[in-house]
Amino acid sequence: MALARPLRPLRLAVRLLLAPRRDLAVRGPDEPLPVVRIPRALQRRQEQRQSGRRSSPRLVLARPGPLLISARRPELNQPVRLTLGRWERAPLASRGWKSRRSRRDYFSIERAQHEAPALRNPASENCFAALGLEPRVLHALQEAAPEVVRPTTVQSSTIPPLLRGRHILCAAETGSGKTLGYLLPLLQRLLGRPSLDSHSIPAPRGLVLVPSRELAKQVRAVAQPLGISLGLQVLELGGGHGMSSIRQQLCKQPPVDVLVATPGALWKALKGKLISLKQLSYLVLDEADTLLDESFLELVDYILEKSHIAEDPADLKDPFNPKAQLVLVGATFPEGVGQLLSKVASPDSLTTITSSKLHCIMPHVKQTFMRLKGAEKVTELVQILKQHDKAYRTGPSGTVLVFCNSSSTVNWLGYILDDHKIQHLRLQGQMPASMRAGIFQCFQEGSRDILLCTDIASRGLDSTHVELVVNYDFPLTLQDYIHRAGRVGRVGSEVPGTVISFVTHPWDVSLVQKIELAARRRRSLPGLVSSVRESLPQQI
Repeated sequence: MALARPLRPLRLAVRLLLAPRRDLAVRGPDEPLPVVRIPRALQRRQEQRQSGRRSSPRLVLARPGPLLISARRPELNQPVRLTLGRWERAPLASRGWKSRRSRRDYFSIERAQHEAPALRNPASENCFAALGLEPRVLHALQEAAPEVVRPTTVQSSTIPPLLRGRHILCAAETGSGKTLGYLLPLLQRLLGRPSLDSHSIPAPRGLVLVPSRELAKQVRAVAQPLGISLGLQVLELGGGHGMSSIRQQLCKQPPVDVLVATPGALWKALKGKLISLKQLSYLVLDEADTLLDESFLELVDYILEKSHIAEDPADLKDPFNPKAQLVLVGATFPEGVGQLLSKVASPDSLTTITSSKLHCIMPHVKQTFMRLKGAEKVTELVQILKQHDKAYRTGPSGTVLVFCNSSSTVNWLGYILDDHKIQHLRLQGQMPASMRAGIFQCFQEGSRDILLCTDIASRGLDSTHVELVVNYDFPLTLQDYIHRAGRVGRVGSEVPGTVISFVTHPWDVSLVQKIELAARRRRSLPGLVSSVRESLPQQI
């Protein structure tokens, strides 16, 4: 009896557990069964897996015709004849590039045309004589640059209003001929003016202000042959030197007519009373967006205070009371520059000239973007440079510019190229003036076909022989990308240009996505389009 009593609770528990199963066994066929509910997300995922196993690989329909965007994944290609609407969603090849899984992905913006947009001149004036230039200036141009036969679109738009005495703001793409566009009217204006030698110190009648020594050398190299033919003296005043060197440059020269200077060197000369701007009749700010930046703004403000800028074209007619005609030139005018321009001149007095391709992706240059890890960039660069070296030895080929974001990266990368026996030149802002002098000139003359540099070589420098630009470090802003890419595909370029960019960081990907979206929609780059037009509404 004692053993039977403990077994009773155990039997009762077994009966309770088996009762539901027995009930299911004895239920009839018409009675409903209990329902087990599956979450909808799990059910949808299971259906997608099953449909993916059953379906065959998706076919990619290749549309006929040339491509505007060619990607590693063919379904993201975009033909030239396809234009996306403003609100239409664009299938970006770089959409997932912030993920590590996108490593080794790439896409290219192909060439949509072979000729530079600046050479497609729709105007009826297909020669310089029709623009109002005097025969003496035309003869000097033919002697100094016989390869320049017809004006570009920018030159056809800027030269006539400059000859009429208007203040000009010229915003046009890189390599469109802006330098000759302001130099020819400058020289013609000085020919019709008497030289007043009443000052004991040099007093130039024309001033071209540029942000770098390399650009000052280039502008002087363009202006000096023209000046020699016209009997005008052109002088270059570069930075990086002390007061004694500046005094020697200004004293040993004959009376200067046109001065090409950097802000720092001219500021020192004005402070030391080595030069006067009272006779100034023509003032040019080349690369105006850089000169109006915070790094140069204080120096430029002081120089403008010493210049007498005309308020009206009628003020320019008195040869014995000279007033300066103002010319602002640049390839990019980002947002906020309009407020700085109002400090230089009133918006109503400026005639704004903008090109149709301003702040746009250049349609005649192939641009490739490669998603890489930081450790992969050196290997990829060495491979690109060795392939270019083979092409350079087998036939005619152009030179290479490799851009870095810092001077230390230029030096470090140079040591690596030395280890690989790759000959090159280096150019960066921390070099002494004695080392920097002539480096870019040697590169232009062809003593070396590879130049490692920072953004010091990206603005204004003429590089018609450059075939390839490599952004080893992706630029920090869109305007820096425009200037770097503008080193190829210039007017008069000997070879078709290509740009290769290494994309590493998430902030690089954000800029690349903006560039790709602008290219697919054939629009200007964001953040740059309205800066000139909002503050300066007058256009021609």
